[in-house]
Amino acid sequence: MSTTGANADPLAALGALPGVAESVESVRKAVDRVYGHRIMRRRSNEITSEAALRGVRGSAALSGADWALEEVRRRSDFSGDDEARAVGAALRLTAEAGQLLSIWRQSPLRVLARLHLVAAATDADDVGRPRRQGEPVDEPLVGLPLPDAEEAHGRLDGLAELVTVGGSAPALVTAAVVHGELLALRPFTSHNGLVARAAERIVLVGSGLDPKSVCPAEVGHAELGRAAYLAALDGYVSGTPEGMAAWIDHCGKAVALGARESTAVCEALQRGAA
Repeated sequence: MSTTGANADPLAALGALPGVAESVESVRKAVDRVYGHRIMRRRSNEITSEAALRGVRGSAALSGADWALEEVRRRSDFSGDDEARAVGAALRLTAEAGQLLSIWRQSPLRVLARLHLVAAATDADDVGRPRRQGEPVDEPLVGLPLPDAEEAHGRLDGLAELVTVGGSAPALVTAAVVHGELLALRPFTSHNGLVARAAERIVLVGSGLDPKSVCPAEVGHAELGRAAYLAALDGYVSGTPEGMAAWIDHCGKAVALGARESTAVCEALQRGAA
């Protein structure tokens, strides 16, 4: 996504695309429903913890580790194989994301580097920095053409500028663009999908749309399915108004489904069943 041109606020321009305002309003209503639940007034910390765990499961599923929620809940060793490592990375990212909220608006590139470091959990030379020319990318579930390192660096800088400058765009639009751009660029040699979804969460929480982090978009992305996720991402990468609007709508539906999940948790707690 380019930050150049006559429009000084390209994210706000995306917010004006046909159908996007309706997506934004639908998300707001879904978020308001869960925040208005009376259980949230007394047990919001429990809802936040449960939402985090369900978000971990959803993000890991989109990276190829489609585990049952109870398996994620009970496991303590995540070093056994690729799936276990993906779940472990998602857990670490969720725990770390809350610590980075205050840094995001001032230094998004620093936050992204930290997220990659946490996800990879190694001291390899390619960890915690954007990939260099010729370095391969391990992201087998995203089959889009890979921008070269120079293009990725330039667009990553442009994304950081959009975040730091801010603007009038709704939180959903900003979160969707951050998520989509990171998946399109795959700026790191690994774990780009997990990092992109963690960054989306940071935007949604830090913007004030979901301040208690109880509407995990990762749950919705997983529920909508990987095929729909990748098809919507194709729309984002196309750069067409229709494609961009479809991606933002997809992300909005994911947030709304995350809110619905936490509303169900609230209902279960109210019934004394959880």
